[in-house]
Amino acid sequence: MAQPQPRMGAVDLRALPGIPMVKLGDDLATLIGEGLARAGLELRLGDVIVVAQKIVSKAEGRTVDLASVTPSARAIELAAEVMKDPRLVELILSESVRVVRSRPNVLIVEHRLGFVMANAGIDQSNVAPQDGVERALLLPLDPDGSAEALRSKLSASAVVIIDSFGRAWRRGTVGIAIGAAGLPALLDLRGNPDLFGRILQVSISGFADEIAAAASLVMGQGDEAQPVVLVRGLTWSAPANPAAELVRPAAEDMFR
Repeated sequence: MAQPQPRMGAVDLRALPGIPMVKLGDDLATLIGEGLARAGLELRLGDVIVVAQKIVSKAEGRTVDLASVTPSARAIELAAEVMKDPRLVELILSESVRVVRSRPNVLIVEHRLGFVMANAGIDQSNVAPQDGVERALLLPLDPDGSAEALRSKLSASAVVIIDSFGRAWRRGTVGIAIGAAGLPALLDLRGNPDLFGRILQVSISGFADEIAAAASLVMGQGDEAQPVVLVRGLTWSAPANPAAELVRPAAEDMFR
């Protein structure tokens, strides 16, 4: 059955002010609630809270001290090829199910969650305080579960957790959804009419990815320190499905 197309005339995106540096054990729902209060905002029906993956991972303790990592022989060999720290490569391999491509300064893998991405999403930017400890940040264990837990605590309509991804055949990174709750991450528009009444045959919208890309413009990529964005004005009526639905199944992958 066709899912009704959302009709939106305007969408408002606002970064929540004053979100502090997040650390292990912090209650993100409380921090977001305080950010809403500082902005003089209250959540409305249909509001979407978009959260940067980094603060979710930090709160969940997904930070690893590289000094605690012992690289395997495979990691050492691959690290020499891609010119990366063998300890970092060991972490990448531990979070991955296969290496897709490798070359100097590039390591593309299939993450255990199905994402095909650079370095298994492991990051070292905006991670460590200046205490001399080298740290790396892993993706959340269950981003969809993290989004649902946050949505429930906030009593929000929807939550999307986003990260910055590169794309095959295109330069530059964009924000994409790695976790979602409360909305259709994947919106199947097949069966709906186009402007002239022709029935759509293949149109499936990455609804959560579109939200993520828009919110990423507000969050920024560097020192902006705006990891939470309120998105207002979106509408949807289709049933919710998780961000995991955005991952193309292997059977549909023509390039595998």
